Amino acid sequence: MKSLILLALLGSVAVAAPKTKKYHFELTKVLVKPEVKADVGAEAQPRVEAAIKKAFSTHPQLVATLEGAPTDPEVDHGQVYRKFLAKKGIDSAYLVTVEITEASEELVPMEDKKNAQRLVVHVGIHVLGETIPGRTMGFTGDGQATVKQEVGMKVRDKDKTYAWDGAAETAVDDALKTCFAQLAKPKVKQ
Repeated sequence: MKSLILLALLGSVAVAAPKTKKYHFELTKVLVKPEVKADVGAEAQPRVEAAIKKAFSTHPQLVATLEGAPTDPEVDHGQVYRKFLAKKGIDSAYLVTVEITEASEELVPMEDKKNAQRLVVHVGIHVLGETIPGRTMGFTGDGQATVKQEVGMKVRDKDKTYAWDGAAETAVDDALKTCFAQLAKPKVKQ
């Protein structure tokens, strides 16, 4: 009987899942590479910026605001700032720059339908994170997405908005997965 009780107790012991690290990302800017055509770059830039800001404020691993943070992260070689982050349970903080490396919009005729065509929007981004404090390279990530949407012979504004927003959000999600995978790797001591 005692062994049965012991087994029951041992069976109910839960194994703790590894703790998910928290980070703070601050967006510095969203740039459009010169290789991207100006008209599609102008279409992509505000959408990518909105998608990245939304991701930074809603992602479960990101702390959007740092209430009470030291005003100068570089004071005392960053020790005060690092202690602040540790006290808040944040592994590290980064200044993040996003580059739009690819963007295109194309209308493709649909062979099987006479009065329809397909709107194809493609967005590619590169994300670079620099540590706060110190401004050393912390991570990079690339993401891309293509959205294909069937439209009529006349493309409505809401069709373009839907396709561009969807491509931007998916590209940002794709890039952030790469970033978090890099951040999850153990840091190499030098």
